[in-house]
Amino acid sequence: QVQLMESGGGLVQAGGSLRLSCAASGDIRSINAMGWYRQAPGKERELVAAISSDSSTYYLDSVKGRFTISRDKAKNTLYLQMNSLKPEDTAMYYCAQKTGWGMVHGYDYWGQGTQVTVSS
Repeated sequence: QVQLMESGGGLVQAGGSLRLSCAASGDIRSINAMGWYRQAPGKERELVAAISSDSSTYYLDSVKGRFTISRDKAKNTLYLQMNSLKPEDTAMYYCAQKTGWGMVHGYDYWGQGTQVTVSS
């Protein structure tokens, strides 16, 4: 089992920045890919960014050039640096990790989420 704990959400004005963190514990040796999802009220959950064990990355088109996913293996921590935030980025953000191949689908472990609110 893997436990995930997000932090770093909050309220920010449009154009501002936030950095989300996700600390992992447990059987992390089995993890292949890590990602950040978000879900806004009334909308489906979507994958925002992901990073695989070989450091390949994926970004949702709407966040390309603004968000950066990274990880610190020594600290077992995943990050999401979010710059130039827009009101439409407002959502609950979830950290997720998976053991299987690929990084777009099939996540096994989820955090509780951290709220990001961007005011206009």
